[in-house]
Amino acid sequence: MIVEIVTTGSELLLGQIVNTNAAYMSSRLNDLGFDVLYQTTVGDNHDRMKAVLEHALSRADIVITSGGLGPTQGDITKEVSAEIFGRKMKVHEESKRRMEEKFIQRHVTWTENNMRQVILPEGAEVFLNYNGIASGVVLENNGKYLINLPGPPSEMKDMFERSLKPFLKRKFGFKHVIVSKVLNTMGLGESLLETKIKDLILAQSNPTLALLIRPAGVIIRITAKADTREQAEILIEEMEAKIRERVGKYIYSIDDEKMEQVVAKLLKDNCLKVACAESCTGGMLSQRLTSIPGSSAYLDGSVVTYSNDIKMKFLCVDENLLKSKGAVCAEVAGQMAEGIMQLMEANLGIGITGIAGPTGGSKEKPVGLVYIAVAGKYGTKVTENYFSGERDQIRYRATQQALSMLRHYIMEHDKL
Repeated sequence: MIVEIVTTGSELLLGQIVNTNAAYMSSRLNDLGFDVLYQTTVGDNHDRMKAVLEHALSRADIVITSGGLGPTQGDITKEVSAEIFGRKMKVHEESKRRMEEKFIQRHVTWTENNMRQVILPEGAEVFLNYNGIASGVVLENNGKYLINLPGPPSEMKDMFERSLKPFLKRKFGFKHVIVSKVLNTMGLGESLLETKIKDLILAQSNPTLALLIRPAGVIIRITAKADTREQAEILIEEMEAKIRERVGKYIYSIDDEKMEQVVAKLLKDNCLKVACAESCTGGMLSQRLTSIPGSSAYLDGSVVTYSNDIKMKFLCVDENLLKSKGAVCAEVAGQMAEGIMQLMEANLGIGITGIAGPTGGSKEKPVGLVYIAVAGKYGTKVTENYFSGERDQIRYRATQQALSMLRHYIMEHDKL
């Protein structure tokens, strides 16, 4: 069954609110085995909304709207839907009774325009609203379904789970199960990653593959459809094995597991402690490491060293080096990592120095240039990195690279 989601509201088109409803519905419908092929957003205009809904019904079996069921003159979704299906509008007595009870319970002053929320298309199946006032409706004609859900996310989600999901199961059954798995990668750009698995992408049918850029790296999403979850998971495992043969060393976690969680586990499993010396990241690396419960088991301490005097005083960075090359260079990053490791008597040290912007860059050292070092008993490794984006994006990407380097350092040398 082909589904189109139509979200209504001029506030969405103006960018005043984020359209989370479409994302939620798409995710849940795909989980239930429906093919969501289109998403459309339309403002609170009768003619444009009618045109959008008619076009959606021409190409989809089920059209689900969100928004426009409230009491104001701009809430016109039910009226437009009824017009398309040739239905009259009338008061739905059960919805009216529930609305009146809620107004009494909440001690809310009644206004006449609230009646708009309980005037529904004749012959519609009604979804009662347990988190609000406006009821949802289902209209059907010649095998086409137009379903109106409320706009407030809490109301929409509750109605989806409480009413729409059982309705869809009753009408269509859930013939397929769709399962997805995300492989989080770090160290390869999207283009290079694609070249390594291009044949798998071109040959895909079931499961399907998708590459998506995220602040933490590039993810590979594997999605399989089958009669049961177990069958879908087998298809995913077979594809995952092929991917890992090509790019396994760049995959650092699965699904929602973050890089800091992976590194924290590595440190604890190997009984290692790390210390951090941060300049341009301003403590963000330490914050990420301490976001994991029990971080005292693997983080000895950290310092934020913006000034050269502090770099020299606490990290023993060479004064002549700072004068000759400046604070942003590979050698300083290395000495910061080694200095913090010695200061904290840790097994590993990380040093980060760079230019996060938006000012402070030059032709020789542009904004986004960051040197990152990891020091340990097997020596010090330093990388030169050029990160794009705004200040916070650069800082986050620098910490992600630092964690990735720490992960590889530990894995390459096993127990340190």
